[in-house]
Amino acid sequence: MPVTHEITLQQAVDLTTRCRNNKPSSLPLSETFEAAAIARLLSTTGCSYLRIYYGMKEDGNIVAILVAANEDNEDMLPAGTSLTGDAIIVEEGIICPPICPPPSPLNT
Repeated sequence: MPVTHEITLQQAVDLTTRCRNNKPSSLPLSETFEAAAIARLLSTTGCSYLRIYYGMKEDGNIVAILVAANEDNEDMLPAGTSLTGDAIIVEEGIICPPICPPPSPLNT
């Protein structure tokens, strides 16, 4: 049976509230990514999953790194250091703070 990964709004509110109240200063409240970047990532040939890694910038701030994974649960990465192939890696999200979305039950 496929996993839906869906939760209720109240579960999401509880999770984000707990995180805001206990998070290290290096962890952002949110990151926003352009839909086109996510669509391109998910359109990688053979993509079955979206995987999120967490990295740390030189200034100590935590960021999300998104990659496609295949049906065997393997990361689908660009060949070598070139981004010319089908697979891409997505990062450089819009970090909150300092650039935050309008208030919602998930961020206030």
